[in-house]
Amino acid sequence: MLDKLVKLAELKEVLQERRRAKQKIVFTNGCFDILHVGHVRYLQAAQAKGDLLVVGINSDTSVKQLKGEQRPVVPEEERAEMLAALEMVDYVVIFEELTAKRVIGELKPDIYVKGGDYSVEELPEAEVVASYGGKIELVKEVKGASTTNIVEEIQRINDR
Repeated sequence: MLDKLVKLAELKEVLQERRRAKQKIVFTNGCFDILHVGHVRYLQAAQAKGDLLVVGINSDTSVKQLKGEQRPVVPEEERAEMLAALEMVDYVVIFEELTAKRVIGELKPDIYVKGGDYSVEELPEAEVVASYGGKIELVKEVKGASTTNIVEEIQRINDR
């Protein structure tokens, strides 16, 4: 499982080998703070689109910038380890930036997957994916399944 947690340079080499073997590489990314059923279904759908699923996760620093000072609830190394433990995930890489543009530009996955709560036009990574001829696919989101909703529910319970 821990061999699924890789640095970007190592991952680039692995993906070159996989490309030579004609494998279709799928990439997705997110914070994946408190793992929930929405994440699992999303990752299953992403994995079904190719031969190899690479998941990029935002570092703790970038999650704080995106979600606020109280987040993440779960530290980056633990989030990465939990994702790596999922059978549909082949590799996990942590990135520091707010978006996955740099990582995608370096890895050049065949397919970039995001949840259906986004549109292709609003994805900051869309331009990078288009620049090398990659494909973007959106997968259906699980309504109501979110880390934010879980955190809010816990706060409501604590406020009672």
